[in-house]
Amino acid sequence: MDAPEAPLPPVIYTMENKPIVTCAGDQNLFTSIYPTLSQQLPREPMEWRRSYGRAPKMIHLESNFVQFKEELLPKDGNKALLTFPFLHIYWTECCDTEVYKATVKDDLTKWQNVLKAHSSVDWLIVVVENDAKKKNKTNILPRTSIVDKIRNDFCNKQSDRCVVLSDPLKDSSRTQESWNAFLTKLRTSLLMSFTKNLGKFEDDMRTLREKRTEPGWSFCDYFMVQEELAFVFEMLQQFEDALVQYDELDALFSQYVVNFGAGDGANWLTFFCQPVKSWNGLILRKPIDMEKRELIQRQEATLLDLRSYLFSRQCTLLLFLQRPWEVAQRALELLHGCVQELKLLEVSVPPGALDCWVFLSCLEVLQRIEGCCDRAQIDSNIAHTVGLWSYATEKLKSLGYLCGLVSEKGPDSEDLNRTVDLLAGLGAERPETANTAQSPYKKLKEALSSVEAFEKHYLDLSHAAIEMHTSIGRLRSAKFVGKDLAEFYMRKKSPQKAEVYLQGALKNYLAEGWALPITHTRKQLAECQKHLGQTENYLQTSSLLASDHHLTEDERKHFCREILSFASRQTDSPGQKIVLPLHCFAQLRDLHFTPSNAVVHVGGVLSVEITLCSQMPMPVQVEQVTINVHFSIDKNNYRKTAEWLTKHKTSNGTINFPTETSPLPAPQNNLPALELYEMFERSPSDNSLNTTGIICKNVHMLLRRQESSTSLETSSGVALEDGAHVLKCSGVTLEPGANRITFRTQAREPGTYTLRQLCASVGPVRFVLPHLYPPVQYDVYSQEPQLRVEPLADSLLAGIPQKVKFTVTTGHYTVKNGDSLQLSNAEAMLILCHAENRAVIYSNTRAPVTGGESSVLGMTESHRKHKDTQKAGQCMATTDHKVSIDCPWSIYSTVIALTFSVPFRTTHSLLSAGTRKYIQVCVQNLSELDFELSDGHLVDPDSNADLRLVPLNAKSPQTLYNVRAEILPPSGTEHCRTGSLCSLEVSITRLSDLLEVDKDEALTESDEYFSTKLMYEVVDNSSNWAVCGKSSGVISMPVAARATHRVHMEVMPLFAGYLPLPDVRLFKYLPHHSAHSSQLDADSWIESDGLSVDKHVDEQPDGGGGRCRGSAHLASGGEHRGLPMPRLQALPPGQVFNASVGTQVLVIPSKDDHVLEVSVT
Repeated sequence: MDAPEAPLPPVIYTMENKPIVTCAGDQNLFTSIYPTLSQQLPREPMEWRRSYGRAPKMIHLESNFVQFKEELLPKDGNKALLTFPFLHIYWTECCDTEVYKATVKDDLTKWQNVLKAHSSVDWLIVVVENDAKKKNKTNILPRTSIVDKIRNDFCNKQSDRCVVLSDPLKDSSRTQESWNAFLTKLRTSLLMSFTKNLGKFEDDMRTLREKRTEPGWSFCDYFMVQEELAFVFEMLQQFEDALVQYDELDALFSQYVVNFGAGDGANWLTFFCQPVKSWNGLILRKPIDMEKRELIQRQEATLLDLRSYLFSRQCTLLLFLQRPWEVAQRALELLHGCVQELKLLEVSVPPGALDCWVFLSCLEVLQRIEGCCDRAQIDSNIAHTVGLWSYATEKLKSLGYLCGLVSEKGPDSEDLNRTVDLLAGLGAERPETANTAQSPYKKLKEALSSVEAFEKHYLDLSHAAIEMHTSIGRLRSAKFVGKDLAEFYMRKKSPQKAEVYLQGALKNYLAEGWALPITHTRKQLAECQKHLGQTENYLQTSSLLASDHHLTEDERKHFCREILSFASRQTDSPGQKIVLPLHCFAQLRDLHFTPSNAVVHVGGVLSVEITLCSQMPMPVQVEQVTINVHFSIDKNNYRKTAEWLTKHKTSNGTINFPTETSPLPAPQNNLPALELYEMFERSPSDNSLNTTGIICKNVHMLLRRQESSTSLETSSGVALEDGAHVLKCSGVTLEPGANRITFRTQAREPGTYTLRQLCASVGPVRFVLPHLYPPVQYDVYSQEPQLRVEPLADSLLAGIPQKVKFTVTTGHYTVKNGDSLQLSNAEAMLILCHAENRAVIYSNTRAPVTGGESSVLGMTESHRKHKDTQKAGQCMATTDHKVSIDCPWSIYSTVIALTFSVPFRTTHSLLSAGTRKYIQVCVQNLSELDFELSDGHLVDPDSNADLRLVPLNAKSPQTLYNVRAEILPPSGTEHCRTGSLCSLEVSITRLSDLLEVDKDEALTESDEYFSTKLMYEVVDNSSNWAVCGKSSGVISMPVAARATHRVHMEVMPLFAGYLPLPDVRLFKYLPHHSAHSSQLDADSWIESDGLSVDKHVDEQPDGGGGRCRGSAHLASGGEHRGLPMPRLQALPPGQVFNASVGTQVLVIPSKDDHVLEVSVT
């Protein structure tokens, strides 16, 4: 029975691990060649092509050559790649056939059988030829060499598996060529073995990962498998690929933790939920922490153990890749992530244990980075490490508070016991840091040992973090650390040191508009100011907090009571007044004047109503609200009347104020808008959505640093103005929200009053609004009553009734009921007054005011001409008439001169004709008014019996009809052309209703209106137009004003040029006398007008259409014999107005005319 195999020694994982190559055969031969082989093998790089489309890489191959043993061959289930022999080499320098047959062949056979038994197919046989040995052997076969025999016996069809190395220890070209061929074969064989075995390993690993949803799957087992792959990549110096393996493990574990928090937990996660018992921080000074690796392998590791080991491996590979700053970045993410993962997994952690672990880990990472970088590199990359400094400071502060090292009395027994427990959880210091004076372990132990030591370490870390943040421009973070430092000083009863940091933080938050940090910092600052006895600053901060809606109602009331309590204490013992800005107490929303135009006369009453919005959470009794008024006298003020002031004032009387300086200035109003974009991250394998979020692409513009030169929370610096003019309102209770306060004042002195400052007094505390913007003013005027008389027209005309307007500017006089104006006029000027007319009294805003009534002059106004009036009135004679007016406010009469113009110029001349004398009188209108002259007659004033005056002016008849004609060019053309048909439109309009002259035989009466029959005729005696179609017709015209009848026909211009329109004639169409009238010729009743009347003349008589040239068509003598014919009657002169007389139409010649006839008129 075979003895049991001795257990293999454990594999020591170090960075010196190399791929294993076993060596069988002549060990002495290999020993002599090994130095040269180990140097030459990694000298030339090889291109490594991998599967799945991964990019090829150039690698330098190294190997760990060991003696061949069957125990080294992998057994079933063994997935350790580091102990896997990738290649097996048999070494021999046999050159004797007998020796080959006796020993070497049998040894080779046994070696190959062992390899076949373990399915190892990667092997080589190296035959070393030595010329010296060949010379000493006489039985060497001349034709067949040992190499050929080996190839025939063992290599079969793979003859390249047998390699010849000639005189490897000599220095010759033949030897060098032999070495090159051998090394190439060796590198190729090794690379092929790597590719094949790693590919198979990756497939197995992938298969194992896909089984992760099965119940028995273990993350720790899978971790060991994928780490083997990482070790192989690290062994091949492919550190990036090795890092990818650990990153994949990190991501896989993180996803499981997140799923666990969402309620989808894996069974194996329970191993990592065991309580934390050790918190000794990260270990980064060893390439591989075997202790924690064995815990993972045995599934006994805690969450902190797994995370610590995983990060230590990532750190080692990142340092090999010369990326130390990524170590700092990943470390900060790891520490924050572990805190959250412990909460998600609900792991039991003793109080302070996690703070210790984070503190030690931060310092360990920082010291590890400092160990591989020089000082210049560290100083230039503070941005990557400052986060760790801040996090370490924060955790040390938490430990100090937890262990009672910040309290005023120091730690008690409970605090000391807690400190002992925390230090016990650190364990013993690791050997690699035992000789380091400033190791993280020693720093933490020393900081927790006493109050003084803690203060020293905490202040050092805080000041270092503030200095680093400031040096790289991260002022927000620096102020945040400063706030923690201020809280520490407040705990240590050093408010004077805390105030500096709180003011600095508040200044930064105010400049950038961070609402919640402002509120929190102000609360801390208020406590600090109270301890320092800074009464004014404390009251100002309290008022800001009392109006801050980010606080609870109780907190706001507390700070409001602080102000009221101080005011009540100081009322009993009057002292110095404290002036604070109004915006933290109340805000002025609007102001309203009564009267609305803010203009009053001397002695008048002005009301000012303001809306004050209280910011306090409770009613506040204000002793007095005052408005300081600045009085000024304008040098031209005596010219400002009530009317002038009215025109230059707003009419609504309300002034709205913008939101005053807020406790929270928001500079974001001036910043650009947010540029937000959606972000989706998908899985590269199946394109599934992994994460989604929002990215702000202009965050660099929104989070820019904005500094101001002075502190924003210092003393208000508001000065109270003292003046003789003050508006006051006492005993006001300001309720939360809007409050209306009314001030009343009586105007004493004329001038301009500007409201400058608003003040609310609560005991000795004065809340002041130093300036009112926009500026607010009211004016007081002093003006004697004035009377102005002006005509409503441009000028007064003699002899014509006209209206005259009396304008009374009362000034400071108040019109009473019954006041009247008494007018005394000259006999030549009559005043026409209507008793029912009354005066209307207006205020300065033109709004009617109820009050006294007085009489007004009522006169009619003539209609004016619609014509150019520039020259009207230039030659009119004028005459002046004076009016004396007695006013109720004065004992003196006011005399006003009115100028009248004579509108007519009259001339006459005496004309002789034989024994008769003719007197011609011409009346010319010089004004712009229309006058109608009627009943003109000439009278002899001496009543001479021998003189008889006979008027020769005939009475002009009234116009009854308006006839208008218009010729339009063909559609689509601008002008008429010769030979083209144009449209003639005739419009006949009745101008008046039924008159006496209309009552004749043609008048007919219907149910609704009277009508008369008219006949129109279009005649062109100048032969310029050819009337085509009907040229005449009979219409029934309603006898009503504005009744219109339109006739359309076609005409053709016969000549080019400006042609006058054809004549349009109008006749009365009278019916026949009887049905048995004499048989007359058709032309006899037309009175030689050249018209041919159709049989149905009552409907529409048709003009002769047989001819286009000319306008007459004579009918044959006996054609219409025996018909009862109507007759035409010409309208008297003046009854028809032809509006188109003298109108001409432009006619252009046709383009195809060869002979051009032009008519010139």
